[in-house]
Amino acid sequence: MAYQVIARRWRPQNFDELIGQDHITHTLKNAIEKKKIAQAYLFSGPRGVGKTSVSRIFAKALRCPTAKGAVPCNECPECIAIAESRSIDVAEIDGASNNGVEAVRGIRENVAYGATCGRYKIYIIDEVHMLSISAFNALLKTLEEPPPHVIFIMATTEGQKIPLTILSRCQRFEFRRLNQEQVVDRLKYILKEEGIRISEEGLRTIASGADGSLRDALSLLDQVLSFFGEESREIQLEDKQVVEALGVADTNATSLYWDGLLKKDIKGCLKLIGDNYMA
Repeated sequence: MAYQVIARRWRPQNFDELIGQDHITHTLKNAIEKKKIAQAYLFSGPRGVGKTSVSRIFAKALRCPTAKGAVPCNECPECIAIAESRSIDVAEIDGASNNGVEAVRGIRENVAYGATCGRYKIYIIDEVHMLSISAFNALLKTLEEPPPHVIFIMATTEGQKIPLTILSRCQRFEFRRLNQEQVVDRLKYILKEEGIRISEEGLRTIASGADGSLRDALSLLDQVLSFFGEESREIQLEDKQVVEALGVADTNATSLYWDGLLKKDIKGCLKLIGDNYMA
C-alpha cells in the first residue's frame, strides 16, 4: 500500500476531532440537529486550519444514512466516498482551475437534477476567491435561490476578495489561526498513537515553523520523521535533531544570545553567531 502522509492520515473525520474552531463546529452541529440548513456557507481563514475538513465533515453529516445527529458513521459507502473526494453527489471544485463562466454554467445546469441518493446535493468550491467577476455574477442567482436539495460550501484563504453580493447570500464563518499550544497538543496525541517520541522543545520548534497551520505542522513532522527513518521509532528526538532535520536555526538561539550578552560572554556570543550563520 502506498505511503500516506500524516496530514492526510490524521485528517479530522468528525466535528469533535477538529481543534481550535469550536465556535464553528458548535454552530454547524446545532444547525444539523435542528434541521436549520442554509443554502450557502462561506468558510474563510488562513491555510491549514480545517476549512476543507469541515466542508467534508458537514457533507458527511448531511448525507450519511446512519448519522446520529451531527455525527457521521465514517464507515458507510457514502462517508468513505466523501472522505476520498469521489462522491457523485458531493462535487469538489477547485476555484483556481475552474474560475470561468463556463464552469459556473455547468453548475447551474446540474443543480436542477436531484441527488442520486439521499436528500442533499452538495457543491464544495475551494479557493472560491479565484473565480472571475463574470463567474461570480453568473453564480449569484443560483446561490440566492438554489433548489431545496442543493447546498453550496465555499472555502477561501482570502475572504476580502469575495464580492459583497456573494457574501450577502452566505452564512460566513471565520476560521482562526491555531496557537502554539493547540498545535503541540495535537502533535503529542498523534505521536503517541504512532509510537514516536519527540521532546517538548522539538515539538515547539515544529509548531513555531507552522505559523498557526496544523497542516503545515504535520508536513514538517513528516519531514523530520523522513529524515531519521526507522531510527525515529527507536529513540526520542530532541530539539537539536528536529532543527537538524528541518535545516532551520535553533529557536533558542536568540534567547541564548541575549543571555550571553547579559553575562558579557563575548566569546560565547561570537560562537553562537558563527554556528547559526553556518546553519
